[in-house]
Amino acid sequence: MIKLIKSTFYKEENTKKALIQFISSAKKLSFGQECEKFERNFASYQERKYCIFFNSGSSANLALIQALLNLERFQKDDKIGFSAVTWATNIMPLIQLGLQPVPIDIELDTLNVSSQTLQKVLQSTSLKALFITNLLGFCDDIDGIKKICDKKNIILIEDNCESLGTIYKGRKLGNFGLASTFSFFVGHHMSTIEGGAVCTDDRDLAEALRLVRAHGWDRNLNNHQKELLRKKFGIRSDFYASYTFYDLGYNFRPTEINGFIGNNQLKYIDEILQKRNANFIKLASVLYKRTGQYYPMKFDHIDFVSNFAVPLICKTEDFRDKLRKKCKNKIEIRPIVAGDLTRQPFFKKYMPSYANNFVCPNAQIVHKQGLYFGNNPDLTEEEIKEIIHVFTEE
Repeated sequence: MIKLIKSTFYKEENTKKALIQFISSAKKLSFGQECEKFERNFASYQERKYCIFFNSGSSANLALIQALLNLERFQKDDKIGFSAVTWATNIMPLIQLGLQPVPIDIELDTLNVSSQTLQKVLQSTSLKALFITNLLGFCDDIDGIKKICDKKNIILIEDNCESLGTIYKGRKLGNFGLASTFSFFVGHHMSTIEGGAVCTDDRDLAEALRLVRAHGWDRNLNNHQKELLRKKFGIRSDFYASYTFYDLGYNFRPTEINGFIGNNQLKYIDEILQKRNANFIKLASVLYKRTGQYYPMKFDHIDFVSNFAVPLICKTEDFRDKLRKKCKNKIEIRPIVAGDLTRQPFFKKYMPSYANNFVCPNAQIVHKQGLYFGNNPDLTEEEIKEIIHVFTEE
């Protein structure tokens, strides 16, 4: 069986040995220096000023929306656009925090929102923000989307959990919006077992995110930020200052174990991504030419594609079902992310009128006829040949 992912970490044996040694010698395993070191290292890698480390990518999504509400950049009932094909915890925070999620259809050949699909929604609906998903290493014309957002004062934020390392027009995905979220779940590009992050160049947002991450208190702020915050709220007693809650928050802190693993795996990140890209090019150069079986995918506009799974959109449901049977006990496959999120039970329950009024035909095709298989850095040439054989055999 060719699994989606073969190991917990890249170079797993060496990483586990280093982790055992770290745990044995560490004086502290709750949030501390290793996490802060990872934040600096990942911000440098992503080419952003700030990185705020969380216990998961889903927590990063929720924290980002909460921080924007705390800063009053969002108001209750604001309409927030989202990619119709995405993960549930992109939309759930919008519903949970009293915002109105507006689905935007994707393009079949990129699986992503385009400036055209965005413009179509804007003809009838004004948006406060767009929470775009850079799906499976791909994007459409995100530079064009940014121009529209800038012109119409729409806040652009990116879910980049599935596209770590993808480069579009010389710029890493995750660097087009005000902020971007990342996931370091074990099945993604780089594993800290569980973990996530928000990257941004906005100092106020970074500070708000650190408050949200830790109950709304100031313990993870620097001394200058603490002094300003305590002065603003008239907190004069050091005894109470550490237990003063300044705004709405959660406990989304990662551990030093996650931070240590992250720093370890970042040493290999370029090697990991190069291998994934090479695998993808080999597979796509064959599979995406099978236009009689699959909808064509476009990626020649992207400088460097980085994904952890390779998507296929079948021309019919019957053919997709045939592939499911062929892959049984041979290749692990899954639906494309969560398919059309407007078809999911939670969305129909909480947003019934939206589910009926916003139809996303391309997302529905992906939902009914799509699948993906793993692209991991440990794939062998024999496994790549087997994947090609299974998905091209008549």
